[in-house]
Amino acid sequence: MQEPILLQACRRQPTPYTPVWLMRQAGRYMSEYRALRDQVPFLTLCKTPDLAAQVTVAAVERLGVDAAIIFADILLIVEPMAVGLEFSKGGGDGPVIHRPVRSGADVERLSERSPLETVPFVFEAIRKARAGLPPEVPLIGFSGAPFTVASYLIEGGSARHYIETKRLMYQDSGAWRALMERLVRVIATYVNGQIAAGAQVVQLFDSWVGCLSPADYRTFILPHMRTLIQSITPGTPVIHFGTETAGLLELMAEAGGDVIGVDWHIDLDVAWQRVGENRALQGNLDPVVLFAPRAELRRQVERILTAVAGRPGHIFNLGHGILPQTPVENVVALVEMVHEISEKLISSFKFQVSS
Repeated sequence: MQEPILLQACRRQPTPYTPVWLMRQAGRYMSEYRALRDQVPFLTLCKTPDLAAQVTVAAVERLGVDAAIIFADILLIVEPMAVGLEFSKGGGDGPVIHRPVRSGADVERLSERSPLETVPFVFEAIRKARAGLPPEVPLIGFSGAPFTVASYLIEGGSARHYIETKRLMYQDSGAWRALMERLVRVIATYVNGQIAAGAQVVQLFDSWVGCLSPADYRTFILPHMRTLIQSITPGTPVIHFGTETAGLLELMAEAGGDVIGVDWHIDLDVAWQRVGENRALQGNLDPVVLFAPRAELRRQVERILTAVAGRPGHIFNLGHGILPQTPVENVVALVEMVHEISEKLISSFKFQVSS
């Protein structure tokens, strides 16, 4: 049986059309999800395998996307570290860390139990979701990358300028290195556990790493990301994603990953020149375009797909997650547009090459 089209794209193999999936494709923009969340708190939903699998599979069925991503949260692995994780208002206002990590002593007190013991519900949800999906739809597992997870631990939640994170990074390089090494070990075990449970691709979300300069990324992040990616089960495609990372793309490619996720701050063809033709790319529609009229949405999809010029190794996605207010019918239309337009363009480029 031929590999699912998304896996073919991850390996830069030619595909008849461009595969598409969307970050936060199971989320608050869907009425079905909101109805479930009215009954079940966010963490309870994450920790109930039947419900997490149900949400994962339902998004694929509703949207017609080419991959599922397991319903979870990047901070599930830090809750057992005894930092006092709470999702205020059931997750609507984001996570809060009541005992932030801001010194070497704080790093040392972090509990480092194996995710195989602390978050078994994630692996069970993956097994159930994989059983509920058709074979042609691969399941994506994921984790936060070390910097992004560390920034939550240090800041105590979301941040704008990452003052406390950078303060620790600059003031105590030993504590920073110890925290990164600890997170790399935990994340590697977590991701490999997801693969063993049935995930066929994994994405590393470095959502906040764009706040760093290239020099700081090279010094404080790159060695740890390289170690992490090299620790992931061989043969499993890795998507290395960050936001506001137009200035870091070469370094992200150097750190590793089969696919580099690109946000909307750079054109895809330019990004490809910078990361190299030996990588696949994922992206890169601005999520707010999903609020535009259909004609503009179509124009934007055509612009991205035309820039790709039919080359293999492109996965269509947003440059970040679907926003909660997004009209679900526009998301369905986007998926249909990507399939339709990319099939025509790929056929056209093949014809031009053969001619």
